[in-house]
Amino acid sequence: MPELPEVETVRIGLAKLLPGRTIASVTSDWKKSFPNAKTDVDTFLIGAMVLRVRRRAKVLLIDLDTDYSLVIHLKMTGQLVFVSKHPEDKHPKLNSNGEVRSGQKLKPEIRFGAGHPNDSLISTLPDRSTRVILTFLDNSHLYFNDQRKFGWMKLFPTVEVPNIDFFKRVGPEPLADDFTSGDFKQRLARRPRTTIKAALLDQSVIAGVGNIYADESLWGARIHPATRVDLISSKKSHRLYDELQFVLRLAIEKGGSTDKNYVNAEGKRGSYMDFARVFRREGLACPRCSTLIVKSRVAGRGTHTCPICQKLTKE
Repeated sequence: MPELPEVETVRIGLAKLLPGRTIASVTSDWKKSFPNAKTDVDTFLIGAMVLRVRRRAKVLLIDLDTDYSLVIHLKMTGQLVFVSKHPEDKHPKLNSNGEVRSGQKLKPEIRFGAGHPNDSLISTLPDRSTRVILTFLDNSHLYFNDQRKFGWMKLFPTVEVPNIDFFKRVGPEPLADDFTSGDFKQRLARRPRTTIKAALLDQSVIAGVGNIYADESLWGARIHPATRVDLISSKKSHRLYDELQFVLRLAIEKGGSTDKNYVNAEGKRGSYMDFARVFRREGLACPRCSTLIVKSRVAGRGTHTCPICQKLTKE
């Protein structure tokens, strides 16, 4: 499952390419990937212009001028690939053989790929993993590829999006301007008897944080992942807030992690893991104290800690 930085890098890329484009047609070969009524598609999607691209937690939203939105969840193996052929050369000059005249330079195609890093990001599309194709009036395309068929694109009235069950349950955005250290402490206090790692992974407590960035921020704050929430001081809570902000912003800057399935907004593997301090570094030296990083299991997930820097707080 992608974490917040991976989905945010997708949003950043799409937000540069999609607004202002009008949808001419849509095709889909898998009902669960595009579970929308034909009447809604014909009325609210075909002919609609893209206004903006947003993100909420780990979900993408493409807002349309019909007051509807495409809500997209990539799940485990989803991809979004945008392709526009020679966008500024719609009428290139041809020779007598119908070929592009010698010496004429064509603008390169625009190609944006994000998601599961298989060959579909760079190969000719559609291919056998393509589930949905949005074609725009300028003949550019947005391909939704998904090998395992768990992802989906659903059409909702924009005003109803906040009322989707998932969005009603999900916690606040950790990088929102109005999300303070005090808010963070209050959200964690909802899970006083659980481990701090379980609280960070709980999407109803805070949105978008997954295993990688939980481990990284806890290491930065010198907190053991198995520490109970009610045993964490206000000082440590504030330190964890700062570390979570730092780690998430750095990951977005680096285009996400290289963790198995996700690549950044240019279709390249993210580079955050080159800067990881603890995650997947078991047996290597802690960059702070040189003690060997150990791997254990907390909150049902593989967990990486420094046994010196992150001592377990007990009652």
